[in-house]
Amino acid sequence: MLYRGAEILILDEPTAVLTPQESRELGHILKRMTDEGKSAIFITHKMEEVMEFSQWVRVMRAGRVVAVKKTAETNPQELARLMVGREVLFQLEKNACTPGDVVLELRDVHAENDKGLPALRGVSFTIRGGEILGIAGVAGNGQRELVEVVTGLRKATQGKVFINGEDRTNKPPLDIIRSGVSHIPADRIGMGAVADMAVADNIAMKGYRQPPLTDHGILHPRRILELARRMIEAFRIATPTPQTHIKFLSGGNIQKVILAREIDACAGLLVAAYPSRGLDVGATEAVRRRLLEQRDAGRAVLLVSEDLEELLTIADHIAVLFEGRIMGILPAATADIETLGLMMAGAQEIKD
Repeated sequence: MLYRGAEILILDEPTAVLTPQESRELGHILKRMTDEGKSAIFITHKMEEVMEFSQWVRVMRAGRVVAVKKTAETNPQELARLMVGREVLFQLEKNACTPGDVVLELRDVHAENDKGLPALRGVSFTIRGGEILGIAGVAGNGQRELVEVVTGLRKATQGKVFINGEDRTNKPPLDIIRSGVSHIPADRIGMGAVADMAVADNIAMKGYRQPPLTDHGILHPRRILELARRMIEAFRIATPTPQTHIKFLSGGNIQKVILAREIDACAGLLVAAYPSRGLDVGATEAVRRRLLEQRDAGRAVLLVSEDLEELLTIADHIAVLFEGRIMGILPAATADIETLGLMMAGAQEIKD
């Protein structure tokens, strides 16, 4: 766009597919651009990018501009408060990790993408109960295929997937569900929810096969409604009624519905793909709290995220994917963004 002479650039979440080093380079480009008299509108939910890349900030909430600030005269805490209307905690309390038995184990897993090209190349790792393993990487390096292999949505061409010690390689999704796996997909509308169904029905989509929601194949609407009301209260889902179609909710509340359903059904392993993508800082805080609660309850969590700050905040270990290979697995407590960025770019590999 700059080569073609653009005077104004509008960038919508441009760093989602960049390494930290590439994000900084983008910031330098924007600085040179503005020094030449050009302008940029930078849309992001990442506070550090707001502070680093902008001179002025306009804060939007519920479709309205609620504040206009000079960047130098504000801070992330104030901006977050303006965005959601309350104080937001950027650093969540995380208890010490007390890992239990191995819940998920991958051994030399290979898989192909939708074009039949290699997407996973010998991926191996384990996750224990009471542990969050974060998967970092630039989008398109095998994260989608990894999640789909674990949840039974894609066939592995080689290798083994064990859940609670049992071989579940290439088992159908229903078999994976019955083995105690819950899945928060990256596409919350296309895969995680049915837009034209009520909030209550979306919440019941995991439990409708067995009592108390059904008896001998007959659904009990009153029990479904009772479950929905409990979940709406527990997860603070903002919806007019349990019968409201989910498509009328905000992105954050749709995600809370999916979280409520999957966490309620989880019996060992929670697979979460980009659970806070596109959410405001308030909804992001709520999602992260729920993931930590699952970890503290003894469940294993596989967390795929493009937000390194998120991984460093709530994960116990971070595995970096590059071109379908694990470049290394680091303790989150000792990992740093610079090293993770180099691994994401394939410039550094850390062996066990």
